[in-house]
Amino acid sequence: KTLLEVMSTPIVTKILHTRMRVSHLDETVRFYTQVLGLQEVRRMPSPRGAQLVFLRAPESEEEIEITWIPDAEPVKVQPDLMHIAFRVKDMEAFAAHIRKLGIQFSDGPTKLASGRIIAFIDAPEGYEVELIQSPGM
Repeated sequence: KTLLEVMSTPIVTKILHTRMRVSHLDETVRFYTQVLGLQEVRRMPSPRGAQLVFLRAPESEEEIEITWIPDAEPVKVQPDLMHIAFRVKDMEAFAAHIRKLGIQFSDGPTKLASGRIIAFIDAPEGYEVELIQSPGM
C-alpha cells in the first residue's frame, strides 16, 4: 500500500517552492520579473550564508526560490536537466513582448493536437522555461 492508503491524513499536502541555484542573482531575478512578470515576494539571507529571492507568478501560490551561494562553483545546468512551465494567456502577445526585449524562443511555438500551444525560452544559467497557452484562455 502507498503512504496515502495507510494514513488518514497525508503527511505532505502541497508544494511550497522549488529552489534554483544561480551564479548571477540580479540577472536571474530581472529575467523572471521583467520577462515573465513574476513578483518578487521576499529577499533574505539564509542561515548558511546564501542569498535567497522568492518569486511567484500572479495566479500561483507556489514560489521559486532563486539561490546564490557566495564562493560556490559556477552553476552548470545540464541540457534537459529540468524545466519550469508557466501558463500564458496569449502566446502571440508574449512573443511580441520578448521580441521587444531581444529574446527569441529556443523552440516553438508549437500547436499540439490538444489545442495547447507550447514554446520554450532559455533563462540565465541555462534553465529552460516552457510557456503553455491552453485552449479557451
